[in-house]
Amino acid sequence: MKRPMRFVGDVAQLPAYGHGHRSLTWWGTMGFVAIESMAFVLTIGIYLYLAGHTPEWPPHGNQPALTFGTTFLALIVLSIAPNVWLNRRARAENLSTVRLGLVVMSLVGLALLAIRVFEFPALGVSYKESAYGSVTVTLLGLHTTHLATDVMDTLVVTALMFTRHGRARRFVDVSDNAIYWNFVVVAWVPIYLVIYFGPRWL
Repeated sequence: MKRPMRFVGDVAQLPAYGHGHRSLTWWGTMGFVAIESMAFVLTIGIYLYLAGHTPEWPPHGNQPALTFGTTFLALIVLSIAPNVWLNRRARAENLSTVRLGLVVMSLVGLALLAIRVFEFPALGVSYKESAYGSVTVTLLGLHTTHLATDVMDTLVVTALMFTRHGRARRFVDVSDNAIYWNFVVVAWVPIYLVIYFGPRWL
């Protein structure tokens, strides 16, 4: 009886982990980005639909104050530079600079959350007042959820990188976290325009 052909190879020399598309968590991150992008798109679509079917938008002419939202926009866009640098350091697996970059990004994230605390009242509307209030607060709340999630993840990864676990595969976690932060930044730009200029342009 002829034996079936078998292919055998020594894989002992292959790396145990990889960055980018070679990492399973990278694919998971891309999946999150795709799903959450659709959530933002649908919410913006609801906003535009309501704006087109409401006689007065916003009701009573209450436009959100620009100060905190614009400050938030400026800081989160500026954060792209240290985040890209951190991602490169993580891929190079340079522990000391990765630690520094994580501390910087943790502080940036906490500062943004602090600004967001003031941003909600600056909308000048409650979610209970009208459809405008509901969809506006929901849209800002969705982005806040993503921001808070990433900041918490950054804090956890930062803590890990200052322990004995800060090596090897953990650099991939840092890199994937940096990629997700870029998504949080990019997502805010259209949301900012909708929330703050939708009432002024529509």
